[in-house]
Amino acid sequence: MRHLYEIQAQVTTNPIPSIDPNLIAVKLIGVCASRASLRHGTLIFTHFLSGPNIFACNALLKAFAQNNDWLSTLRYFNAQLVLPNAPDPDEYTFTSALKACAGLVREEEGRKIHGLVTKYGCEWNLFVRNSLVDLYFKVGCFGIAHKLFDEMPVRDVVSWNTLVSGFCLSGQVEKARIVFDGMVERSLVSWSTMISGYAKVGDLKEAWRLFEAMPERSVVSWNAMIAGYAQNEKYAEAVELFREMQQVGGLAPNHVTLVSVLSACAHLGALDLGKWIDRFIRRKGMELGLFLGNALADMYAKCGCITEARRVFDKMQERDVISWSIIITGLAMNGHADEAFERFDNMIEHGVIPNDITFMGLLTACTHVGLVEKGLNYFDMMDQTYGIIPKIEHYGCVVDLLSRAGRLDEAEKLINSMPVKPNVIVWGALLGGCRIYKDAERGERVVHRILELESDHSGSYVYLANIYASMGRLDDAAKCRLKMRDNGVMKMPGCSWIEVDNVVYEFFMGDLSHPESDKIYSMVRELRWKMKLAGYKPKTDLVVHNIDEEEKEDALSVHSEKLAIAFGLISTSEGTTIRIVKNLRVCSDCHDATKIISKIVNREIVVRDRSRFHHFRDGRCSCNDYW
Repeated sequence: MRHLYEIQAQVTTNPIPSIDPNLIAVKLIGVCASRASLRHGTLIFTHFLSGPNIFACNALLKAFAQNNDWLSTLRYFNAQLVLPNAPDPDEYTFTSALKACAGLVREEEGRKIHGLVTKYGCEWNLFVRNSLVDLYFKVGCFGIAHKLFDEMPVRDVVSWNTLVSGFCLSGQVEKARIVFDGMVERSLVSWSTMISGYAKVGDLKEAWRLFEAMPERSVVSWNAMIAGYAQNEKYAEAVELFREMQQVGGLAPNHVTLVSVLSACAHLGALDLGKWIDRFIRRKGMELGLFLGNALADMYAKCGCITEARRVFDKMQERDVISWSIIITGLAMNGHADEAFERFDNMIEHGVIPNDITFMGLLTACTHVGLVEKGLNYFDMMDQTYGIIPKIEHYGCVVDLLSRAGRLDEAEKLINSMPVKPNVIVWGALLGGCRIYKDAERGERVVHRILELESDHSGSYVYLANIYASMGRLDDAAKCRLKMRDNGVMKMPGCSWIEVDNVVYEFFMGDLSHPESDKIYSMVRELRWKMKLAGYKPKTDLVVHNIDEEEKEDALSVHSEKLAIAFGLISTSEGTTIRIVKNLRVCSDCHDATKIISKIVNREIVVRDRSRFHHFRDGRCSCNDYW
């Protein structure tokens, strides 16, 4: 890009009379597109040209489409049509515009452009027809797509790829495979499309078999496989394949690769890799468009780095409702409820209409700080102000909000008045309130409702066992455990992840599989001794097994997050923040223990459980013990 700026400066200060400025602009915009520097390409188009011709217009549209900036593609396409003395659109103009409609899944706008295609006599152009077939497949008009394909007098490899893609998109992978197997010529796109198709239906084994069988691989094919892993929650595999792509494949990632890998980093809490990607983006001068900017901000928010998430959000030149929802939800998850509410107000001031995800973020913020009335106001605002019908997730959040505040009667009444049938999660939110406020009678009633919906719901059996144990009914607690075993109900094991030196390590309760287990357990014992000196008392009542107190303390000391923290302490330098991701809600004993550990070792410990972030620092937690 530095060389581009130098050349641009030369042709601006010393124009070449014999060369049309439009020709120079086309070349400059093309370079900007290849470097994902769309903002600079737009500046060239806007300021360099007084009267752009169709070639310059097409170059800008292609730059946007090439980088999946569909909104800008359509905005400039529509602006081009209304300009005085605007050049007539041609097949290249329509190809970019139709790609944008397909990318945004906008059927109505796509049909209007189809009308313009017919008006300007471009309907039989091969490139335009391929784009039309692709559009109608992606908006779900499969009959029209098939008709347009069947009527094509000439088809190229792109046409057949589009048919394969259409079948994959509609979930008809076997039909796609028949077309794929019958193709005389297969491009890398054909292979990549089939890989994506199998990944979409969850058949990663067949996707991998095709990937290995490819005669050669491009960035597109690697992207298809990486995205397949990420979309099927195989995040560690997605990250590992990303590393292999660079080391073995020798290919540089593009923005599509980075979006998939950032998604995997967000779920794994792999902050080191996420930071490397951030540095890579800056080093390469890649523009933070909507997709990449949203993915990067989301990664930082889900890794507990809300300051970095703010930085990325503030740096983005363009933001949509997803961008605002990411920052609002991130602030809520990290305990910054007031700022989440402020961002929502800013969002409205900017004219961005909130969606259901935005309101989930706001309700989550209210839940995490106990703002019941504010939460109820936001819940009412959804339908009354914005016409958004609350989903079952929103009801679950409000039930959780009421239950945590001890308003169990209201929570149960809301569940019984829901327009949709409550699921296990909604009843589980009420059960959580019963656990907090020791409402055993209501809790038993709720458990029966949950077991009617999901007979193998381990949390209900565990809750009953814990209630019986806390009441001294140890025989009933034991019977509950036996019933779990007889019915084949397995409690989901607690699992924690920690990233050290770009490697993600996984720990289960009592885990001995790590090669440094001896050192880890030595640190656990050292922490137990120091914690007791600091006044820590293990919550042995959480252990319902009929064993003595010392064994109960031993059981608590090897919970997965405590093992991950111990590993972090022996593997990182003093003062380094320890970041843990856990698949379950952190238990009250681990919560108390981590507060004390953060003070003993003088480190910040960040734990992301399934509902929020806990930032432990100097013996305190960001949740203020309300979680």
